[in-house]
Amino acid sequence: MPTETYVGAIDQGTTGTRFMVFDHAGQVIANAYEKHEQIYPEPGWVEHDPMEIWENTKTVVTRALANAGLGAEQLDALGITNQRETTIVWDAETGKPVHNALVWQDRRTTDRVEEIQEEDKVEWIREKTGLECDAYFSATKAEWILKNADQIKTGRARPEDIQDRAKAGELMMGTIDTWLIYNLTGNHITDVSNASRTMLYNIRELEWDDELLAEFNVPKSMVPEVRPSSDENLYGHTDAEGFLGAEVPVAGALGDQQAALFGQTCFDAGDAKNTYGTGSFFLMNTGEEAVTSDHGLLTTIGFQKSGEPVQYALEGSIFITGAAIEWLEDVDLIDDPAETAQLARSVDSTDGVYMVPAFTGLGAPHWDGRARGTIVGMTRGTRREHIVRATLESIAYQTRDVAEAMEADSGVEMTSLKVDGGAVKNNFLCQLQSDIIQTEIARPEVDETTALGSAYAAGLAVGYWDSVDELRDNWQIDKEFTPKMAGSDADKMYDRWDDAVEKSLDWAQED
Repeated sequence: MPTETYVGAIDQGTTGTRFMVFDHAGQVIANAYEKHEQIYPEPGWVEHDPMEIWENTKTVVTRALANAGLGAEQLDALGITNQRETTIVWDAETGKPVHNALVWQDRRTTDRVEEIQEEDKVEWIREKTGLECDAYFSATKAEWILKNADQIKTGRARPEDIQDRAKAGELMMGTIDTWLIYNLTGNHITDVSNASRTMLYNIRELEWDDELLAEFNVPKSMVPEVRPSSDENLYGHTDAEGFLGAEVPVAGALGDQQAALFGQTCFDAGDAKNTYGTGSFFLMNTGEEAVTSDHGLLTTIGFQKSGEPVQYALEGSIFITGAAIEWLEDVDLIDDPAETAQLARSVDSTDGVYMVPAFTGLGAPHWDGRARGTIVGMTRGTRREHIVRATLESIAYQTRDVAEAMEADSGVEMTSLKVDGGAVKNNFLCQLQSDIIQTEIARPEVDETTALGSAYAAGLAVGYWDSVDELRDNWQIDKEFTPKMAGSDADKMYDRWDDAVEKSLDWAQED
């Protein structure tokens, strides 16, 4: 019998699914990744196939364990972290989706959001949920599916029957964590951090809000039970007869950005981190107080441990950062993301070129769903190096937008920012970020902090780790970056960024 045990984390992201296994020291023991298809039925629409995501999840779990020579019985617990807001509706009897998942980036419900804005309901929604009324969140996505799902996947009801079936309790709704928990355990469960991203959950009362459910025509029977992010009572177990062949407790779940907050050990009020993935997400722990933002940030639930109060966070959601680098690759300006640093360094500046990567609108602090990607300041002398550098700079500028809003709302001056995610492997970007914000940037040794955070949540729940102090001891710095640019130069560059953003606003006027 093996004696070494570990904790596994399913990290279901926007572009793919990863499974990682961690030991007591928070070190990675096993790792496997699989991409899934991005489906774009119309401009501004983004979908994923939930069945493909579930199949890929099973694939990466079994592959990672096999590659590391581990048995499923060596997993003390499983944690889940996920792309947030992405919404699935499925048939309670067959377990099959009635439509593809609508991804957080999807803008098809912008008209509905504008309707709500015209009805003066924005403040009402913000007071209950802490969220800006935006197509980003799950509420309008679930509403759209219930109005438009074609039922092709289930072959059961006609499209007009879907509302009746929802009211009869025959359909289930959930974000990706709920979908995975359901497929792993058979239970319909989400955690507080994911519930807080639906625009249907009251973050102060800590319950599904009947008035919001009514506003978006989502029957209460459809929504999952809400549990702590680290749950000693467990969400359930995997089926011994299922793909793992073992009963493994599923004990923790966190939306990806909250998982990164947890993985970066931001357990105290004032602790902050920024994750650079497809988008970037800047979170600051505000403790047991749900701080209201006056500067376009979201008030959200950070996490909850079993038997303890909810910890809140302020969040700045930047929709496109890493995806801007992917775009450079899509249009053949680069062959590989790794060459961006070298290209950017090969010129002294962007020569006045600014790139605003508002491909799916702008998030915090602007919240303009009709903003679009813009490159300004080009001349005949502009080369691809300038555009590449401008793209990296746009990531740093968008982060400063949020950092300034964060300081203004919280009254806490940031002296250091913990960073993680794929893009922080780029030293040029980290140094640029330090220069533009004029603060210290700390990059940890384990930069897959989303997976680590969900592993920590699950491991704490089953006693694999005894306390958060043990987790703090695991956190190790890989490299620190301090500002090398004069503050006045950074301010000058940043002021011009504001002008560039102005050009991108309210661009998409299609009906």
